[in-house]
Amino acid sequence: MHPTAPAVPTPVSSSRIPLFDQAQHHALPAMFALFGVIMGSWAGRIPALAERVQVSHSALSMVLLCGGAGALMSFPVSSFLMGRFGARKSLLIAGLALLCVLVSIGMAPTVPRLMAAVLMLGITASTYDVAMNAAAARRERQAGKSEMSMLHGLACAGGLVGATLGSLMAGLNIAPATHFAMVAIPLALVLYGAYQMLDMDDAAEPVEKKTFALPRGPLVLLGLLGFLGAMSEGSIADWSGVFLKEHFKVGDGMAPLALSCFSVTMLIARMVGDKLKHRFGARRLVTCGALLSAAGLFFAVLSPNAYCALGGFAIAGLGLALLFPFVFSAAGAQGPVALAGVASMAYSGTLMGPPVIGAIAHHVGMQMAIGYVGGLSLVIAVVASRTRLLK
Repeated sequence: MHPTAPAVPTPVSSSRIPLFDQAQHHALPAMFALFGVIMGSWAGRIPALAERVQVSHSALSMVLLCGGAGALMSFPVSSFLMGRFGARKSLLIAGLALLCVLVSIGMAPTVPRLMAAVLMLGITASTYDVAMNAAAARRERQAGKSEMSMLHGLACAGGLVGATLGSLMAGLNIAPATHFAMVAIPLALVLYGAYQMLDMDDAAEPVEKKTFALPRGPLVLLGLLGFLGAMSEGSIADWSGVFLKEHFKVGDGMAPLALSCFSVTMLIARMVGDKLKHRFGARRLVTCGALLSAAGLFFAVLSPNAYCALGGFAIAGLGLALLFPFVFSAAGAQGPVALAGVASMAYSGTLMGPPVIGAIAHHVGMQMAIGYVGGLSLVIAVVASRTRLLK
């Protein structure tokens, strides 16, 4: 009898495992980009939504304030989800809820219902944001390298894609409800696929059972940086175009370019921020970046024409780009409770910034209002230079 030949193992395709590993590696970046697309889609259709329900400018400001209020109210929700399911499942639950809220915003027939829907947007978006940054901070700890800046850069890129898509839909006269329904289904599939591929266990995260979280001890300075950074970014987003229109008398086509220049340079800086952090350190980058932002905003205020002012806003985008990634990375390294507390202060800055700038502009003009934002950047530089947790 012939001896039995040894079994030959079935060859495994050399591409299957690497492809699977790549999919796992890109799952969390996809979740960051998806968040940007959702929020950019919402922001890009605000004018159409306001027109649909016949809302005045003052009433629209109240609608937008509901989003900030919802973000401040989100801590019990994020605490419950993180404590019960962990960051991975919290991302799926909050993400699906966020997409449902987006569709409901498009369908809101009256101002009160729109305000209620935007309130829910603030709650679900901030819950997703906390889980997303907690997952990113955990990934940084496991990998032993900085990735937060790149991830926030992808969220910024997603926001630009969402806003551009919103502009395209508006140009085609597609109603916000139809637009949001069209994007919700594919984005939900992307979210579920990324959730399935995310290489992270479902261990619950420690939480505190509080209605509202504020950072304590050394985290206070991180929270203050988040607050000031959110005030600055929100004010530039809401008022830079108004500044160009009022001060330089530009048309509706050029006014939004201020925010575009700010966002594009912010995206570029975030894509290289992790390498810069490894070389120079987070504290130095945030401090010097804030000084650069102040210089850019003061240049915009004193510019002789709108084109020079656009350059000033672009410089400000470079300067402020790394604040949020490094602040959230430092807070996330202290745990999800610290991250939620810092995020709460940041969201309060988002809530307070634009109305404060509006009041300043009403009393002393837009030049002084934008100059005030430049002054905030100087305060950021001082606080960042004294923040020991920024490493």
